[in-house]
Amino acid sequence: MDVERGDSFELSWDDDRILAALTGASMDGLELAAEHLLQVSSALAPLEEGDLERSGEVSTDADEQAAAVSYDRPYAARQHEELTWRHDAGRQAKYLEEPMSTERDTMLALLAGPLRDTIGD
Repeated sequence: MDVERGDSFELSWDDDRILAALTGASMDGLELAAEHLLQVSSALAPLEEGDLERSGEVSTDADEQAAAVSYDRPYAARQHEELTWRHDAGRQAKYLEEPMSTERDTMLALLAGPLRDTIGD
């Protein structure tokens, strides 16, 4: 559309609606990224009976605009930090920390997707 000098147009801006849409989209993206991190970290978590792997969960807090991945077994932190313990092939210490780094680009893309969909390309 060409706008000529003297033409007029109306622009309506609804801050609250825009902020709500972006907030919702960012939470959707955070949850997608956290679910991905949970999936990857669970596949790396030390495995004996599977309790640690099954205890992983994603929690979100919309007020804080935050998502977290956690494992709730009493030994989860020790398993994560103890570098000298032996693990089955493909399982390891730092099962949560490592994918935070190696999966960074994927998680950023997952975070950005809902925001991109909300504001358009």
